[in-house]
Amino acid sequence: MSPRLRRVPAGAHYGLRDWIIQRISALVILAFVLFVVGSVLLAGRLDYDAWSGVFAPPPVKLFALLAVAAVSYHAWIGVRDIWMDYVKPVGVRLTLHVATVLWLAYCLAWAAQILWSI
Repeated sequence: MSPRLRRVPAGAHYGLRDWIIQRISALVILAFVLFVVGSVLLAGRLDYDAWSGVFAPPPVKLFALLAVAAVSYHAWIGVRDIWMDYVKPVGVRLTLHVATVLWLAYCLAWAAQILWSI
């Protein structure tokens, strides 16, 4: 087999699927930001009671958690691509991937804890 025809597995899922997922997650994030901006404008005041009142209904909590999950997945795709492009030693890259996933999972769990404590 010619060396030019040999494929080297990179271990990532490049391509159209990740591009589409990033665009969908960006739309979820945009929808949530517009919702929060609209809620703040309609609330008229920015104190704890008004802010917690916006996030008290369970559908809003779920929407907020979906937005945080979208941010996490959006960030994962971007940061994963940065590690894949710029970190060449496989062991270091794998360590950074694991650290990134753990950090994003921690942030998602923390957001869920915050949302359900309101």
